[in-house]
Amino acid sequence: MALDSIDRQILAFLQEDGRMTNVDLAERVGLTAPPCLRRVRALEQAGVIRGYHADCDAGRLGFPITVFAMVSLRSQAERDLAAFEEHVAAIPEIRECHMLNGEIDFILKIVAPDLETFQRILTTHLTPAPNVASVKSSLTIRTAKAMPGVPIPA
Repeated sequence: MALDSIDRQILAFLQEDGRMTNVDLAERVGLTAPPCLRRVRALEQAGVIRGYHADCDAGRLGFPITVFAMVSLRSQAERDLAAFEEHVAAIPEIRECHMLNGEIDFILKIVAPDLETFQRILTTHLTPAPNVASVKSSLTIRTAKAMPGVPIPA
């Protein structure tokens, strides 16, 4: 899908505030409401906009601990990679799973209410998982930047 400048403006505004009304969005991008809504729907149908969500404060919801875990597997055969991805998908505290190029196969973002819970996730779900060779983890001290989405050029 080729994006024009209005599409990019729509995306930038919706990334900033996904609850913006179509009327407000249309006004900001210089359209009337019906064509603006058609553009938003087309972006959704094309998969450019994958969904909408609330940006929740993990700490206030009882998950003040964020850990990044670097996982190395014994085998990188596609079936083994897919099996690991399926395994971590079933663990709700694992919020992100990214396959990497290089020495580490996956990096996981894990949230937990306390260090004891994180340790339990590590020792009962990650390190004994099939094909896992090693897990190295780093506890987040603070987050200096967390921007949703991607930079959208004007």
